Amino acid sequence: MTVKSPVSLAEPQGLKAIPRGVWALGFVSMLMDISSEMIHALLPIYMVAVLGTSVLAVGIIEGIAEATASIVKVFSGALSDKLGKRKLLAVVGYGLGAITKPVFPLAGTLGWLVGARFIDRVGKGIRGAPRDALVADLTPAHLRGAGFGLRQTLDTFGAFLGPVLAIVLMGVTAGNFQLVFWVAVIPAFLAVLVLSVAVKEPARAAVRAVRAPLSRGELARLPAAYWSVVVVSVVFTLARFSEAFLLLRAESLGLPLMWTPAVLVVMALAFSASAYPAGVLSDRVGRIGVLAIGLVLLAVADIVLAYASGLAGLLVGVALWGLHMGFTQGVFAAMVADTAPAELRGTAFGMYNLLTGVALLVASVLAGALWDWAGPQATFVGGAGFAAATLAGLGVLVSMRRRVER
Repeated sequence: MTVKSPVSLAEPQGLKAIPRGVWALGFVSMLMDISSEMIHALLPIYMVAVLGTSVLAVGIIEGIAEATASIVKVFSGALSDKLGKRKLLAVVGYGLGAITKPVFPLAGTLGWLVGARFIDRVGKGIRGAPRDALVADLTPAHLRGAGFGLRQTLDTFGAFLGPVLAIVLMGVTAGNFQLVFWVAVIPAFLAVLVLSVAVKEPARAAVRAVRAPLSRGELARLPAAYWSVVVVSVVFTLARFSEAFLLLRAESLGLPLMWTPAVLVVMALAFSASAYPAGVLSDRVGRIGVLAIGLVLLAVADIVLAYASGLAGLLVGVALWGLHMGFTQGVFAAMVADTAPAELRGTAFGMYNLLTGVALLVASVLAGALWDWAGPQATFVGGAGFAAATLAGLGVLVSMRRRVER
């Protein structure tokens, strides 16, 4: 559902119209993503090739890590509604992510890496829902798609720069994983600095006070339109398992170890280039049509990756995967903001992230199991099937919107 409001011709248009606080949050996300992706671009390969971990174990570890973040988000989002202070929780979350980064170069065993990954995702969980609710609080309704799209674009540009730096450093240091992990510490701490100095929390609007955001009574205030968005996003998440499988697919097709982070570079470029335009398009023509495009892109990406036999097919599939992310992630966030009451936005984003995080855990475990038992082709064909199911589920959202508009 798209919320529209009249726009004066005298008002700033385009990127100039997006509040400075949203820009700052975008740069915070970009810096933290540079740090995280420098590490995560190499971590699955490091675990499999250096530490001898199985692909199924990578899927389980990645799924648990992301599910942990999603579980924490529901509580941090609810707490931000109760306190009325979103920035404080965002600073705590980004700070926790920053202080765990030095553990990666110091870790000598899989247990330490899993522990660091787990704590890092706890930090992500603490900051995620309050940050998204803060974007919604700062952005006018008629620019909500553009605001979330811009933050996603900057975030994903960091996901592009991180693997590029990882590739360069791996090349000049002859594959020194630890050095790359140490360099990744720097942008993480810069992110916390920018957030602390450049983001000002807006005065809270006159809305109903929320004492127990996760109580049955408060959750019942989240409308059916919101829950329909959540259901569709959960089925969608089953189709988009962890990007770690893109790296493993690249290795299975013979891409040299040093160049495997290039997969995330290609994906992030496509993601970053499409997120803001897709958000603007969703403001103008509606969210559901843009989501449908994204789902078609995902299904095609999965099929291409399933049957790719060389580098060209791999790059096409990864680029399509990035485009589908651009056409869906910011749009889903905007739809949550559209359908949730202002006083429950943190809770709404938290529940959304909790349920999609559980779905990501299931998807990653299934993807790893399919890979180990039947090979990479089965993993990506299965993803295409879930994408098709989600596309069919968009009909539920269309029906819900028509009921509300009557």
